[in-house]
Amino acid sequence: MRDAINESYGVEVVSIHDISLDSIQRMTEYQYLILGIPTWDFGELQEDWEEIWDDLDEIDLSGISVALYGLGDQIGYPKWFQDALGFLWAKVIAQGARTVGTWPNEGFRFEESKALTVDQKYFVGLPLDDENQLELSDSYISQWCQQILYEFGLK
Repeated sequence: MRDAINESYGVEVVSIHDISLDSIQRMTEYQYLILGIPTWDFGELQEDWEEIWDDLDEIDLSGISVALYGLGDQIGYPKWFQDALGFLWAKVIAQGARTVGTWPNEGFRFEESKALTVDQKYFVGLPLDDENQLELSDSYISQWCQQILYEFGLK
């Protein structure tokens, strides 16, 4: 993500923070956030996210635009594909964020997902499946980065 956006601008404009190392309060220092989250096992949060999950309830994201991407396995876990992405979307919305970056659900093979929009036609963020669609990831990331920059109002 960082490289695709930096290439678009020709300079380094993206900072990376690791939620297991940095205070999540730092999220409030930015006007635009790109958050990534994997879905673990049967629709669960990954350990680093689980440890700070309740702390997210204390952060005011009002006025901050957030784009989300998720990592998941649509073949191995078709009933829980990208569920953590959906959980994170609900969390940032509850904290006042404006979200951007929906992605069509076409081309994916899954049974259920908590990361779909109300009309079920889109994911609430970019769904990546490096287990089964690795060859598509770079293209998806490139397209999505251009999309979110536009939706952020930066392009």
